[in-house]
Amino acid sequence: MALYFDHRVETPESVGSPSHISWHPVHPFLAVASVSSTSGGSVDVYLEQGEHAPDTHIERSFQVTALCWHPMRLVLAIGWETGEVIMFNKQDKEQHAVPPTHTAEITVLTWSTNGNCLLSGDRLGALLLWRLDQRGRVQGTPLLKLEYGKHLTHCIFRLPPPGEDLVQLAKAAVSGDEKALDMFNWRKSGFGSFLKMGPQEGLSFFVSLMDGATPTGRLLSPAGTVHYVDEKGKTAQVASMDSPVQMLFYIEKREALVVVTEMLLLSLYTVMPEGEAEEVMKVKLSGKMGRRADIALIEGSLLVTATGETVLRFWDLERGENYILSPEEKFGFEKGENINCVSYCKGKGLLAAGTDRGRVAMWRKAPGPQSSRRAEGKDRWALQTPTELEGNITQIKWGSRKGLLAASSGSAVVILREQAMAAHFHQQVAAAQLSSNLLHVAFLAAGTTYSLRTDMHVSGVFATKDAVAVWNGKQVVIFEPSGATLRNAGTFLCESPVLAMHEESVYTVEPHRVQVRTWQGTVKQLLPFSETEGSPCLLDTCGSFLVVGTDLAHFKSFELSRREAKVHCNCKNLAELVPGVGGIASLRCNASGNRISLLLTKADSSPDSRICFYDVELDMVTIFDFRTGQIDWRETFSFNGQETRKSSVFADESLTFHVPVSHFWDQTEPRLFVCETVPEAPGAQPPATERQPPTADDTGPTADGMVLSFFVSEEHGLLLQDSFSRPAAFQALLGVEVPYFYFTRKPGEADQEDQADTGHHGIPQMVGRRPLRDFMGLEDGDRATRDAMLNFSFFVTVGDMDEAFKSIKLIKSEAVWENMARMCVKTQRLDVARVCLGNMGHARGARALREAEQEPELEARVAMLAVQLGMLEDAERLYKKCRRYDLLNKFYQAAGQWQKAMEVAERHDRVHLRTTYYNYAKHLEASADCNLALSYYEKSDTHRFEVPRMLAEDLQSLELYVDKMRDKTLWRWWAQYLESQAEMDAALRYYELAQDYFSLVRIHCFQGNTQKAAEIANETGNWAASYHLARQYESQEEVRQAVHFYTRAQAFNNAIRLCKENGLDDQLMNLALLSSPEDMIEAARYYEEKGEQMDRAVMLYHKAGHFSKALELAFTTQQFTALQLIAEDLNEKSDPALLARCSDFFTEHSQYEKAVELLLAAKKYREALQLCLEQNMALTEEMAERLTVPKDSTDLSEGARRELLEQIANCCMRQGSYHLATKKYTQAGNKLKAMRALLKSGDTEKIVFFAAVSRQKEIYVLAANYLQSLDWRKEPEVMKNIISFYTKGRALDLLAGFYDACAQVEIDEYQNYDKAHGALTEAYKCLSKAKAKSPLDQEAKLAQLQSKMTLVKRFIQARRMYPEDPKEAVRQCELLLEEPDLDSTIRIGDIYGFLVEHFLQLGEHQAAYKYLEEMRKRLPAANMTYYVSQHTIDAVHQGLGLPLARLGPERVRHNSTEEPRDEEVVEEVGSP
Repeated sequence: MALYFDHRVETPESVGSPSHISWHPVHPFLAVASVSSTSGGSVDVYLEQGEHAPDTHIERSFQVTALCWHPMRLVLAIGWETGEVIMFNKQDKEQHAVPPTHTAEITVLTWSTNGNCLLSGDRLGALLLWRLDQRGRVQGTPLLKLEYGKHLTHCIFRLPPPGEDLVQLAKAAVSGDEKALDMFNWRKSGFGSFLKMGPQEGLSFFVSLMDGATPTGRLLSPAGTVHYVDEKGKTAQVASMDSPVQMLFYIEKREALVVVTEMLLLSLYTVMPEGEAEEVMKVKLSGKMGRRADIALIEGSLLVTATGETVLRFWDLERGENYILSPEEKFGFEKGENINCVSYCKGKGLLAAGTDRGRVAMWRKAPGPQSSRRAEGKDRWALQTPTELEGNITQIKWGSRKGLLAASSGSAVVILREQAMAAHFHQQVAAAQLSSNLLHVAFLAAGTTYSLRTDMHVSGVFATKDAVAVWNGKQVVIFEPSGATLRNAGTFLCESPVLAMHEESVYTVEPHRVQVRTWQGTVKQLLPFSETEGSPCLLDTCGSFLVVGTDLAHFKSFELSRREAKVHCNCKNLAELVPGVGGIASLRCNASGNRISLLLTKADSSPDSRICFYDVELDMVTIFDFRTGQIDWRETFSFNGQETRKSSVFADESLTFHVPVSHFWDQTEPRLFVCETVPEAPGAQPPATERQPPTADDTGPTADGMVLSFFVSEEHGLLLQDSFSRPAAFQALLGVEVPYFYFTRKPGEADQEDQADTGHHGIPQMVGRRPLRDFMGLEDGDRATRDAMLNFSFFVTVGDMDEAFKSIKLIKSEAVWENMARMCVKTQRLDVARVCLGNMGHARGARALREAEQEPELEARVAMLAVQLGMLEDAERLYKKCRRYDLLNKFYQAAGQWQKAMEVAERHDRVHLRTTYYNYAKHLEASADCNLALSYYEKSDTHRFEVPRMLAEDLQSLELYVDKMRDKTLWRWWAQYLESQAEMDAALRYYELAQDYFSLVRIHCFQGNTQKAAEIANETGNWAASYHLARQYESQEEVRQAVHFYTRAQAFNNAIRLCKENGLDDQLMNLALLSSPEDMIEAARYYEEKGEQMDRAVMLYHKAGHFSKALELAFTTQQFTALQLIAEDLNEKSDPALLARCSDFFTEHSQYEKAVELLLAAKKYREALQLCLEQNMALTEEMAERLTVPKDSTDLSEGARRELLEQIANCCMRQGSYHLATKKYTQAGNKLKAMRALLKSGDTEKIVFFAAVSRQKEIYVLAANYLQSLDWRKEPEVMKNIISFYTKGRALDLLAGFYDACAQVEIDEYQNYDKAHGALTEAYKCLSKAKAKSPLDQEAKLAQLQSKMTLVKRFIQARRMYPEDPKEAVRQCELLLEEPDLDSTIRIGDIYGFLVEHFLQLGEHQAAYKYLEEMRKRLPAANMTYYVSQHTIDAVHQGLGLPLARLGPERVRHNSTEEPRDEEVVEEVGSP
């Protein structure tokens, strides 16, 4: 929590009432301009606590009209009503006058963006731009001078784009350049070395003018214009308004100009790079007219207006939304209190407004970006407790980097400085600040409390068991308890911002040393720090150790157990231990002094998410990052830098992305460390000192603060022991001392449980405490118990359950065992939990845990343990983790969390949704909430019986509910109730609504209205109604009506019974056919016994499925038509004897096909086949299939089955059904016969396929023989199959014969002796390999083939040598002609033709003619042109002068080149 301390400025006596106030943007200096009726005007500068800065009074005999601080330097520009401009250098106490150029009052005074130039303007329209040096002196003549001739009202500079040097420097800083980072870090670079903006100085600006008179001087309604002046000094009007400009804003990120006029007309312009403005929006704002409005622009998008009304008006420029905020009376504001002025502090997120009743109202903005949807509009602002001042506040301004607020009334100026409420806990003493000079102090060990009021504004407090010290940065006062009051034990002046105490010593700081003082302020010892180490700024004591931190991020610890402080840990440089760190926000040491924890800041002074632990003994650094949940161990070595190891601490990801704000070590236990964190804000946070607590009404991220406790040990490092959200009633963590955490309370908040627990100890309202998790129930235990529990908690955290058992085995407290059982929920050690439950005597929990063992998920079993121990949040989390939504649903129901239960059922456990609704309805009914119970009974679909039960005592409500629901079930139930109450007419109405026709008929029959009942039964056809009415008619002996309604009720047996009893034979037949088989048989017996209408008896037996009886009766009565109908329904499942009998009947009557079908149904396959053969019936494929006995049939043996199949195949062969015969032969296993049947079909494709799949030699040979009968000469595929089949069938002799035939074809058809020789060669090879029955015949065939091969080869060689040696070729041909049996191998005509051609070419016509004549003699019947062309014959005759003679048509000779496919055949023949 924070307070605002008000400091009234210490004005000199001669100063009048304030007129202007202005804060320096960086430094805590406030300039106040005053006006006096006697002395004129003056300007004074004040410090942050209202002190008047020496030598800063400037006085003139005329009034001040404008004030403007330099953006960085301590130079104040002052404008006066005479046109004089004075530059006041506060640092040098110098005044520098600007050359007197203006002749009217100064209305515009603005510094340029980089602070090098000053713009001044007056009421007459003179505008000048001056360049000044660092001391505020004007350099030369004005850079720019413009004369507008109109009243200048406002001016705003346009920010230039960053120069190249800044862009490059920013890139270097991002990449890690330390020098670049230092230049961006103002804390290191200083205020005097700000970055340059590049070549452009940003001297373009907008200026507004007011024109309120005509040329004649007659006043008109004033108007306003806005002009843009670029860097070259050119001016141009960019906007005009109907009324003067009241406020001018420039939004840099949007390049937009915002103009608000005195008539509250808002205009938004988009600014082009050249300065042109285009209007994009114009809105009339609401507010009071006739007075000047105070307007603020928040983060470039939100416009806030104060116009002297009771509200602040907001306009969102981005969303186009508007809303209002008003002070609330519950915060102390008065009704009708008006708001005069407004100011916003971006760093704090605070909007301050001054009222006419002297109050300062503040609203805190919710964190996060403006576009965040978490809260919109007025919900983003939380009203804070107001600060009360005096008078009518007319001006209010935020300023300096410290976030100071100045408020001006008509008589005085007050500075409001935010001060965190000081609080401290140490050695069982707690002190908490209630107001600026009031503290509440509690000595917890003694149980006494004190209210301590001081004469100063307290800025800090430090408490010990012996005394309490308070200070304000200038004075220190020490109090000690004395009876019922606190006595002043020492007071001394000291400007130390921090202080610490240990026993009788007080530790304060000054530059480069720590002072050890007595309570009266006497310095006993000095603890020096070098310049490189820096000046001490942080102190903390724990046990007998003091730890000191400096402003240069160095730290050192001292031991205080002796008379003088002794160095315990030498000074360490944090930058060397943790590279990239910015500084130290706070530091603490543990009770043994061997570990120091440090909160860090980043280079930009924002809070760091890391916390650093330094081990003094091991000289090792451990860094824990709350953002990632990871630990870095860094051990320092002098020779090789640092060694780094990483590990994770958080198992729960919800603990990540946090930032630590405070940390404490236990006062006595050196291993126990606690830390408070807040969620990491999406935007920048204010610099972290040691936590600036928020106000009581804070809605910021600290509302979600977490408290985490750790064990830190040398062996196990940093281990998370527990974590929990900070209770809502508590403001901040104050400290820890076993067995409690200590917190400061929020004002007005009271935790009843904590009060009841701590009331007898005298804990003040401002301090609360909460026991550590493992100490719940053991808060009052002795020291031994506490040590045992600490060890237990430590070992449980480590995970060593055996050591944890040993730690508490001597403790008999049930609370201890309960705590251990609770730990078992965290560790999921159910075996340990059983022991704990036994020691607790928790029989119910032990039983529940034993029953939960059947659950397969470990988390579900542990959740049951958590339920029994009351750890409902853990149980809920575990059920969700293991996705046992059914158990989670039951859990929510048992816990009374019905909304969550229904939500789970609707989303994840829909199988139990109706059950959940039903249980909730029962709960509501028990809670007497019947109306809501009704709706959930309906959702569970149980309202039809549950609601009548529930409303049984309220019949009127029940009737209304029944009528409203219009549900048939409810109507029927209500009708039955009315019937039970003898209200028959009303019952009939509701039965009719429910369409319960049976009940309608029943009541009408009861009332004797049978006719009406019959109408209802006939109209509706309701079976129950018809049956009931039929019973009524039967009792009245109206048989036909009874039979009719029995028939409508489908009660045919009753109708048949009445027909038989009353001789209604015609109706009996129809009813029997509609009824069941049993009723049909009964009716058939009736007809059979009666001896008449036997055809009906046969039909009924047949329809009932009693075929034997139907056939017997049909044979007896010779009803052949009925026999045929019955036979059609017979199948394989019928009686074989019955089937045979019917077959004989059909055979006798020449219906052979039907007889065969019945024989087959009776599985008499041979008789059926025999009948087919005897009667010459054609076997169709379907009949053949039916004659075929399945392989797995038991009716015939396998041999008999095959025999039957061959008989069927033989029958098919005789009928010419060769394919069917093939199929049956194949099924019989006789593939050879199947092949022969297939050969008869002539289906070449199937023959080839069957031969390929049969894989039998005989079948291969048969197939090849068949294929030879085809025209294999023209189909190469057939030739391939012949060769393949002979080869596979091992019929080499037949294959040799085929090759021989191929050779003869090549000679006879194509005269291709080369291929013929190849074929003969293959034939010889095959025959030589063949196993012949007669070797002599084989030898003769081989000799014959050899002779043929020799002759063919000789002829081939003769033709080949002809080109080289024609004579030898001719001689060889002549020798061939002399060979015997030549004509059986080589065509003689081919040799003669060869010779004739030869001699004709030589011109020896006589020799050629001679061979022609010989050829005619040896081949008298042959046509000569087969061997010699007609052209050759003619040439021979012409050469001899013989007459030409046509011997026959010339035949076109073929050669091997014309049939390329033959090549392929020979090639395959050549490679068997």
